[in-house]
Amino acid sequence: MQLRDSNLQRLAQETFDVLIVGGGINGASAAAALAGKGVKVALIDRGDFAGSTSQQSSNLVWGGIKYMESYDFSLVRKLCRSRNHLIESFPSTVQEIRFLTTITKGFRYRPRTLWAGSWLYWLMGNGFTRRPRFLTPSAIRQEETIIDTDGVLGGFEYSDAYLHDNDARFVFNFVRGALDYGACTANYVESQGARRVDNLWVCEARDVTRDREFEIRARVLINAAGPWVDAHNAASGQATEHHHALSKGIHLIVPRLTDSQRVLAFFADDGRLFFVIPMGPRTCIGTTDTRVDSAQVEVTDEDIRFVLDNINKRLSLARPLAAEDIIATRCGVRPLAVKANANNGRDFLQLSRKHAIDTDAASGHISVFGGKLTDCLNVGEEIVAEVQRLGIQVPHPAERWYGEPDDSVKREFLHQASLMGLDDLTPASSTEPLTVRLWRRYGVQALDMLREIQEDPRQGELLIEGTEYLRCELRQARKREMITRLEDFLRRRSKIALVVGRDEIRQSPGLREACDILFGDQAKARLDEYFDATPETATPHTTTPSNASG
Repeated sequence: MQLRDSNLQRLAQETFDVLIVGGGINGASAAAALAGKGVKVALIDRGDFAGSTSQQSSNLVWGGIKYMESYDFSLVRKLCRSRNHLIESFPSTVQEIRFLTTITKGFRYRPRTLWAGSWLYWLMGNGFTRRPRFLTPSAIRQEETIIDTDGVLGGFEYSDAYLHDNDARFVFNFVRGALDYGACTANYVESQGARRVDNLWVCEARDVTRDREFEIRARVLINAAGPWVDAHNAASGQATEHHHALSKGIHLIVPRLTDSQRVLAFFADDGRLFFVIPMGPRTCIGTTDTRVDSAQVEVTDEDIRFVLDNINKRLSLARPLAAEDIIATRCGVRPLAVKANANNGRDFLQLSRKHAIDTDAASGHISVFGGKLTDCLNVGEEIVAEVQRLGIQVPHPAERWYGEPDDSVKREFLHQASLMGLDDLTPASSTEPLTVRLWRRYGVQALDMLREIQEDPRQGELLIEGTEYLRCELRQARKREMITRLEDFLRRRSKIALVVGRDEIRQSPGLREACDILFGDQAKARLDEYFDATPETATPHTTTPSNASG
């Protein structure tokens, strides 16, 4: 907790060029971009970083093929280019994956029409990925035996990308990057609104963990509070051109359904795309799209029935999936940017995830609406331009603020790992060699972990049964990842809570030691806090949202 405590002192004592409220993908990328270019920036979130919408995605980085149906070609082109840039910039984390889409009788388009559309999609992405291909029902049966091909007319395969680890981890790495560039960030700090005083924004903040109030001062205020942007603007007296419409989406995590490393895509009964997504030893299925009026959402029995009914109709399984097969759920809201008092006449399901940035130059206030993981680098760059337009000096405007370390650093890591035989230490239960996993998660910091393992071989041992986390990774997390509650580690810095059942986590002999490493003398309190959650959060069928933004 030393990192967080020192940053809390800075927040109360210093004046910043920019204060960002909300640590989801928009706020995290903005913080990394500004800090990387030399701006003095602070970032707060009333829950954990990536604790809301940014932890509930499909883990996909895609060019928005569904927006082609609404002829939003400029958005598709932009998202395809963003996807390509992410794959190039984060080759260990953002990787190409094939999508196999099955078309059944009665669907509004013929399979070959959609296949032709996938070629247009490929061309709009500059032919960056593997080419699309058409599949007959017999070819689908041969390649994916779990697909029920009764009534299937054909299908097509195309490429997009996915996050090898989880979405929240990807977001946190931007927060960590901002910290490395000198930003002051803290989770579990709530903004209760802000006011303009003597050309400064004064934010009324509260440390949620200690219920202590203090003030944060900055020349520019950025509201990146995700689903709570409108509420925070109201609390700060801001009127904006855009506001949010909210859509609830859920996913269910179940035992692995197929060994193929591709996404299976179908059109659900309501006509929207529906995915079966590989997630390590598990499979993620969903999603739903339900208009809601509040960001406070939960998985309902109706949601579960919808997802299970749709998946059971389209797969040929030894037995149908049932509620008892659910290991974990994901439930969140998508904030969709719309003009005030309008939705552009479009059907709700056709509203896109494109972002919008509203700037009040007179008061130095910026609001970020909408957005998605795929577009995060654009958001960062656009925020820098807006901040500069508001008169904030950007000392290093051409500095690159994202991406993996240089190849020379990776070569040195792989060389040292080879000399010490790191991959020979890979636990039998792991899905990939240690060199691959440690480099992807930690980059240059993985070199320090090699030294720890050399000095103490126990640091290379698996700590929590059923996971892929070594003892030295917990030490790294304590020092550099601002883990305040056990859920921060189990659900967001890792995806343990998504792929390992709650009872199995509870019974793991290494869990208490993990808590000792992470929390020291607070280990028992943090452990009890996690497992003494309300009945809603203790079952796989309902969730309550984390206080994650604003």
